[in-house]
Amino acid sequence: MHIEVGVVQEAKMLLSYGTAMAAFGYLAKNLWDELKSGQGLSILLRSVISSVLVFIFFEVFPHHPIGVSEVHLILGSSLFLLFGLVPAGIGLAIGLLVQGLFFAPFDLPNFSINVTTLLVPLFVMAALAQRFIPKNIAYKDLAYSQVLKLSVAYQGGIVSWVAFWALYGQGFASSNLVAISSFAVAYMSIVLLEPLIDLGVLATAKLFSNFKDSSLFTYRLYH
Repeated sequence: MHIEVGVVQEAKMLLSYGTAMAAFGYLAKNLWDELKSGQGLSILLRSVISSVLVFIFFEVFPHHPIGVSEVHLILGSSLFLLFGLVPAGIGLAIGLLVQGLFFAPFDLPNFSINVTTLLVPLFVMAALAQRFIPKNIAYKDLAYSQVLKLSVAYQGGIVSWVAFWALYGQGFASSNLVAISSFAVAYMSIVLLEPLIDLGVLATAKLFSNFKDSSLFTYRLYH
């Protein structure tokens, strides 16, 4: 999901600064709401774990350049189901930043683009989860069809943002359209895999029901 430096020219980067600020603002609002409920330590612990996992997903897991970007196994829906919206968002942002600072400094100029691409689909997925997952169902009891909806929402959002940035930066030339299409086809194949991983993670959570009151996981995982 990384947009390479140069795809969006410097003169057009102002838009990405605005989208990144809006994404961070929305994340900060949700963080403040959760802090008011006295979850500070839990949020900190979940955010740290999420950040470490995101770094592993980005830097250790296989990732291949295809078309206009790279195909990563981000597992955004897994992070959301385990840790909740705010820690997942913080983890995605910090994991991306740490990767850029220490392992891929050439990606840092596009941090605002890439963090927008990661966070906005997360927010959309969380909003959809509130609509189609009944409050009396714990995340650990979700069916494949429900997890698939989350994965489609998140991965589809990433593909949409990557396509937007590529078109915004390079226009509608046939070569650019082909590159976008090849990335989209490769990336959406993850949609078939990620729900299975999510279900495996949730099945594991069921085995450790003694963690149901732990501050390491979101309350909705077990309740």
